[in-house]
Amino acid sequence: MRTLNAAARFRAAIEAGDFDAAVDEFTDDIRFFSPVKFTPFEGIDTVRALFRVLQRTFEDFRYVGDFPGRGQTPSGEDSQAHVLHFRTVVGGKQVEGIDLVHLDAQDRITTFTVMIRPMSSLQVVSEAIYAGLVEDGVVPG
Repeated sequence: MRTLNAAARFRAAIEAGDFDAAVDEFTDDIRFFSPVKFTPFEGIDTVRALFRVLQRTFEDFRYVGDFPGRGQTPSGEDSQAHVLHFRTVVGGKQVEGIDLVHLDAQDRITTFTVMIRPMSSLQVVSEAIYAGLVEDGVVPG
């Protein structure tokens, strides 16, 4: 039997609706790059709070592709990387995007970058996530 890497375990957990298990694949110093925020969300507590909002916000979330390879992290290190292609619905709007994840030598996810299209969907996602973060007290209203 082949052992799954962190990206595959993350994907399996998300597809099973187990966001806690998905977040367990992140390092404590995870950096989450959002398509609407210039600086990343940093640290496991912040990213865990963000994923709680994502869980409530995304409807019919599904991964439709996985493209493994190697890539350079935002800080310039070479690492194993996966592009996870997804589709979902937010506020009745169809959303398509990718999650770009980088793994460290211990097989943990160190960086997570989200890209979303089209722009109108990105705006709906941005507003919904911001409202959820305010509701949860993660960011000031």
